[in-house]
Amino acid sequence: MAAAAPALPAFLRPRPSSSLPSTSSPSRGRLSWRPASPPPLSRSALRTVRLLPAPSAVEEAKGAAAEAEAEAEAEEVELEGMPQEYYDEEWQARQQEETKEWHAYRQKEEAEEERIVDGYREIGMRLKAYPQEEVRKARILVSSFIRAGEDIEEEIEKAAERGELTELVLMVIWNRLDVARRDDERDAIRSLDLLYRRVETEILRSEATPAMRLLNDLLNLHDGSDDGKWLKKCKKHMLEVFPREDPFTMVFPPGFNMEKHQGQIKLPPQDDDVLLRVDFIREVDELLKEVQAAQENNKVPTSNDPEAVATKLKHQEKLRTLRQVESLLELATSLKW
Repeated sequence: MAAAAPALPAFLRPRPSSSLPSTSSPSRGRLSWRPASPPPLSRSALRTVRLLPAPSAVEEAKGAAAEAEAEAEAEEVELEGMPQEYYDEEWQARQQEETKEWHAYRQKEEAEEERIVDGYREIGMRLKAYPQEEVRKARILVSSFIRAGEDIEEEIEKAAERGELTELVLMVIWNRLDVARRDDERDAIRSLDLLYRRVETEILRSEATPAMRLLNDLLNLHDGSDDGKWLKKCKKHMLEVFPREDPFTMVFPPGFNMEKHQGQIKLPPQDDDVLLRVDFIREVDELLKEVQAAQENNKVPTSNDPEAVATKLKHQEKLRTLRQVESLLELATSLKW
């Protein structure tokens, strides 16, 4: 049995084949001397470095297409629960059209709301030019008229006697009427319109001359049924208002005994508002001429729309009032005691 070969030193032992080939491999069977090297590193400390080639434009395009396809697949997965109409182009077009119409409708509604708000703001700014204390008193007075009910005539007359009916009161009523019209409150519109006309008439009456006040009273005596009875009432009222136009009654006061020529003669009081028939005839005639001239310049519409019909009715009412004034003027001219 052959003896075992002696152990060679470590630096003379043949090295195992390395993963990195050397430039020149030693010949078989020959031992090459190499200097001692440090102990090999552990495998965990070594990391393989791989050099990646630079991506080309084609590969980038392929990658982008793959990403887009992945996103499309993800969207398809998300839209699995949608109805079939969602994938119909006509249905999509109709939905877009309805959306546009809805946006247009919303814009129209917002513009209308803005217009209404501006209208209310304008109403609120009308009374800013007046003193706030007077505005408060006028509002309280108008509220008392509204709460008066059947006694509203007396309340208006008392306010006129106290001098409380002014332009500001009319403005407060008009503001309430304008708000009622914007809110389409028909009952309130009717009531406030009548209140406005009544207060305006009372203001004009307090500022008018005695002849115009008498004319207004005579026109209010007409009940709209019989003109003959109305003229008889007017004649009776004229005889009570106008003083007798004979020489003695014009010179001597009422109560003077013409047979015995006895009685007291006093000067009429300065505040005595005596109306002569001649003054009434003169003022009514001037008023009639002015109104007739204004009526001739007005053109009556010929169409049948609601606004034109309302204008025609107002024109007919004015003509009827003018005929009544003409009848009163003729009655006053031919009046005899």
